[in-house]
Amino acid sequence: MALSLAHIPKIERRAALAALITAVVLTAVKFVAYFLTGSAAVFSDALESIVNVVAASFALYSLYWTHIPADPDHPYGHGKIEFLSAGLEGGMILLAALLAAAKAFDNFVRTGQLRIAHLRLGIVLLCVALISNAVVGLILVRTGRRTRSATLEADGQHLMSDAVTSAAALAGLVAVRLTGLAWADSAAALLVALYISWIGARLVHEAIGGLMDRQDNSDQRLLRGILDSHVGPRGKSPRICSYHKLRHRHSGRYHWVDFHIMVPGGWNVRHSHEVASAIEYEIELALKEGNATAHIEPCSTADCPSCAIEKMTAVNSTP
Repeated sequence: MALSLAHIPKIERRAALAALITAVVLTAVKFVAYFLTGSAAVFSDALESIVNVVAASFALYSLYWTHIPADPDHPYGHGKIEFLSAGLEGGMILLAALLAAAKAFDNFVRTGQLRIAHLRLGIVLLCVALISNAVVGLILVRTGRRTRSATLEADGQHLMSDAVTSAAALAGLVAVRLTGLAWADSAAALLVALYISWIGARLVHEAIGGLMDRQDNSDQRLLRGILDSHVGPRGKSPRICSYHKLRHRHSGRYHWVDFHIMVPGGWNVRHSHEVASAIEYEIELALKEGNATAHIEPCSTADCPSCAIEKMTAVNSTP
């Protein structure tokens, strides 16, 4: 079956394709700069650009699956692939950092000299790459946050970090041009390797957390704030006695929430269900993309103020 991207929202599809095209073009530009200069720092930067191409390709593929609706085999949807995409990208960045460090160390030991005649052109090419990555990366981050796409935001952050590595490589070339010291290039390359290894480790850590359903602290505060606002006689309508067993996780950009609410034992099933549905709907609106499920239990607390008010109301309404 042919791969169709038509079901991906236009804004995300365009952003992902722009990232892929930018990555391909700038990888070619950086390798041209490397072959012209022989710079270890430029080589480090070019290696990370290969990662950009693979990451942008997989990001587009993950967006394809993310927007496919849930099915009987995947009742929670396909959003987890966004975490897999970020993990793959982080692992490849770590590999690129290792290769870049090895190249820098080799150049430092052999004290290899740059081809000075082509330094100026190499500097120009790196300036083009730096500006392009920064602009496209910023667009992707903003688009990712607007659409709540972990894939686009991670890809944008990677491109912006690539602009930083280009800046370090550029600084190395400028230092060599001004001082003639070849070791300055190797030093810049090592700095690039250290920086991109930190980026890679962070992406892997975040991806593992998503795949392992690590609790999101900001979601926890939001959810507890909503549920707390409905608890007790002074809570807003619909009021509940208490809640417990609050759990939540991400499936890419999608949220899954479940919790138990305690309601007065005298409530009938219909009214209890209406209260639960109202709170579920409020949570889903707050999360933008999510599904909330409440389990209803009769309150068993002897001195529950909500139950006391309910009993009093029932007595007063009896003819």
